[in-house]
Amino acid sequence: MHVTRLDARGLRRFADVSLSPAPGINLITGDNGAGKTSLLEALHLMAYGRSFRGRVRDGLVRAGDAALEVFVEWQERPAGTRVAEGPGRSRKAGLRHSGQEWTGRLDGGPVAQLGELCAALAVVSFEPGSHALITGGAEARRRYLDWGLFHVEPDFMGLWRRYTRALKQRNALLKARARDGQLDAWDRELAEAGEPLSRRRQHYLEDLQPTFAALADDLAPALGGTQLEYQPGWRRDELPLADALLLARDRDQLAGYTSVGPHRADWRIRYGALPGREALSRGQAKLTALAALLGQAEHHAQARGEWPVIALDDLASELDRQHQRRVLERLIASGAQVFITGTEAPPALAGLDADITRFHVEQGELRAG
Repeated sequence: MHVTRLDARGLRRFADVSLSPAPGINLITGDNGAGKTSLLEALHLMAYGRSFRGRVRDGLVRAGDAALEVFVEWQERPAGTRVAEGPGRSRKAGLRHSGQEWTGRLDGGPVAQLGELCAALAVVSFEPGSHALITGGAEARRRYLDWGLFHVEPDFMGLWRRYTRALKQRNALLKARARDGQLDAWDRELAEAGEPLSRRRQHYLEDLQPTFAALADDLAPALGGTQLEYQPGWRRDELPLADALLLARDRDQLAGYTSVGPHRADWRIRYGALPGREALSRGQAKLTALAALLGQAEHHAQARGEWPVIALDDLASELDRQHQRRVLERLIASGAQVFITGTEAPPALAGLDADITRFHVEQGELRAG
């Protein structure tokens, strides 16, 4: 998968910007605050429905503009096809987002759910806040699992939506102090969607384990070996979700929300040489997050037959030269399209056998070379 065109209007400092990247390494340089990271945010927005810096309304729309618009064209190879079968197919997507409302199009037709855009373009981003995947709250780790499943299991989105709708209905009934008979039906619906959703997440995490462990050993050997462990959001080894919901009903009616189920799921990492994530240094947390993200990208490549787009924001300040080189050598060998930003070229790029397409951002303007 590689992006052939990225256009944006009303994006932070850019009134109107267009980028035509190459399939390999794309280096975007510029002073701090020039807008280079905003280009990666635009890609991330199309792939996740939000910037990696937060929500659209938190400053992503250019001051004075009503909304931002992003348009992306890319080439992808359908799962199961081979390079010898041709260059793949061209796809395109557009999104207009005001911070409150949005409209989107995919391959010329309207989309009803933002998730349809997110499941189309695969982008894996590593940026200064990525350590929160390891040290932050569980929501980011659930999104990590679900993003991967959206891309490798096409029917997962329907299952996820079914569970989300049922959860919303049950929570509304709990807040309204509904009778048990009304809750019984939504408990069944939650259980019928939640049990397979939880199994999918666990199997996905188990599939990630070998690649993640190898990457973590390479990037952060001082961790002493790593093991991913899924936490389903209820005592699944003791009772099915339907029973857990029934047992929690009185508590949930008092609280006004559903306290057990896959929406409370999480995953953690056991470290051979550390007691837990609380003992990680900031640098170790970054490297662990990087191993998780690159492991997800490699798993995507194994399942789909092509790498997702890789976005590395401010690489030189996030990783030392040794780790930069390890990551870049792996990505160059993979053939992935890579976007790298920085105030200058990362030192590790020097001497690498790779074609580098260069861009520079200055005062809200982007130029090639």
